Amino acid sequence: MKKRIHNRKELEHFRKKLRKNLTPAEAFLWRHLKAKKLQGKRFNRQHSIKNYIVDFYCASEKLVIELDGAVHNTPLAQEYDAKRTKVLNELGFTVIRFENKMVFENLESVLSEISEHFK
Repeated sequence: MKKRIHNRKELEHFRKKLRKNLTPAEAFLWRHLKAKKLQGKRFNRQHSIKNYIVDFYCASEKLVIELDGAVHNTPLAQEYDAKRTKVLNELGFTVIRFENKMVFENLESVLSEISEHFK
């Protein structure tokens, strides 16, 4: 039997909590991704893959988008993020990361880079 890797039931509570408490950068980007606003692609927010909850996920493109705030600037957080990205890449997902300030200061560039990853 194949083990489920998407939206595991045991992470549902955490996903819902994160969706209700989006960071300002996540909420801002979500307004531009939801309802297929970016080239008709469907995105989910706070989607889980294995034991990781990713900020945004586009299933048709196997694309993960992560937004990084100051908390990601520590060596321990960077090591964790690198391991997490490696695991997701090995599962066939593409992971792209943006700093929160980039979303606010250069949204068009962020949306353009996301679009460049569409097949």
